[in-house]
Amino acid sequence: MSTAPQTSTVIIVGAGPSGLMVAERLSAAGIAVDLFDAMPSVGRKFLLAGKGGLNLSHAEPIDRFVTRYGARQATLNGPVREFGPQQVREWAKSLGVETFVGSSGHVFPTDMKAAPLLRAWLMRLRHPERGVAVRFHMRHRWNGSLERGDDGVFSLGFESPGGTLQARSRAVVLALGGGSWARLGSDGAWVPWLQSRGIAVAPLLAANCGFDAASPRVLAAAGPVIGGPTSVAPVGWSEHFASRHAGEPFKSVAISVQTPNGPPWQRKGEFVATATGVEGSLIYAASSLLRDQILARGHAVFELDLLPDISAQRVLAEVRHPRGTRSLSSHLKSRLHLHGIKAAILFEVLSKDELAQPSALAAAIKALPIRLASTRPLDEAISSAGGVCFECLNRELMVTAQPGLFCAGEMLDWEAPTGGYLLTACLATGARAAQGVRQYLS
Repeated sequence: MSTAPQTSTVIIVGAGPSGLMVAERLSAAGIAVDLFDAMPSVGRKFLLAGKGGLNLSHAEPIDRFVTRYGARQATLNGPVREFGPQQVREWAKSLGVETFVGSSGHVFPTDMKAAPLLRAWLMRLRHPERGVAVRFHMRHRWNGSLERGDDGVFSLGFESPGGTLQARSRAVVLALGGGSWARLGSDGAWVPWLQSRGIAVAPLLAANCGFDAASPRVLAAAGPVIGGPTSVAPVGWSEHFASRHAGEPFKSVAISVQTPNGPPWQRKGEFVATATGVEGSLIYAASSLLRDQILARGHAVFELDLLPDISAQRVLAEVRHPRGTRSLSSHLKSRLHLHGIKAAILFEVLSKDELAQPSALAAAIKALPIRLASTRPLDEAISSAGGVCFECLNRELMVTAQPGLFCAGEMLDWEAPTGGYLLTACLATGARAAQGVRQYLS
């Protein structure tokens, strides 16, 4: 067994955005930092997130921005206001990366890429203009060993290519990510380790995720899906629909989802049919509502408006228009330009009787109920909900029962939609934890 440098003041476990932000803030303050990560290189999920264009943040007003954190809005209000969209842009600029605001308000690097920003960030951490260089220990997987001695010094165990390593420090920051994309390092293995130490952890759940549809053919024969959270609806589209339309987008549509205590959630956009269900931006935006419905009732429902720019009255009038010898498919295409996957979903979900009734068909075109049986597996999700409960942390994100132990990033119990909100909160909680570490050490 070997030992890490005894001069280590702070150990950070996890080299994602939140862990790197903690390291940056502490390094600049002259605090010695050793950063450990199980992966061969840093920021793997960060790089994947930037593969199609790195969405750093969102330029909407901060009062609106903080509402995106739902039930944790009040908790994240402070950190996000201290390190919000404007601060993210200024931070990127300090690394030599200019940003711009897209037409939808999303903030991107001018070259849209994550790699140049990450390279500049690592250069700063390894060769800072002020402060001390961060020491990186890659391929070092924390094994759950965490002890705090009577002298207040922590001892942690890591499995490395050279064997088991025991490291000591005065403070520890855990920035281990959530439970999605295990192959990139966020595997949630830390959950039982923290729970065994009396640290409250809410179950990790899929967020910004796809869903499996409740098979409409079976549902039509069996009647409505009923029952509690243990109910399991038959999953998937019919073979006919899946073989022809899996991977196709529903464009220029709108969906509506019932909320527990308020008006329905509604939004226009697009999403994609998968072989077994649905995914894509519009579905991700509603995913927390749909997931919670499934947890509470065993299934979820959203209403799909296939023609959001055409009134219900006009749709009914066009459907009622005499079609002569034309097929229903030809009639819908001719009168409403409804064809392809939009027409196919009507034939997939509606019964023959409903398709034959103009009023029922017109109503379905404007509000087609799509039933969902389950979320896709957590490991496929863009992010995860759940994690270390804020109730067991203080304002600086230190575990109240373990002085000197801090948590940051996605491993905390919060969630947010895609669009820059996830990354901003990871950076913001990293900055807040670093502030807490400095206060603790002083």
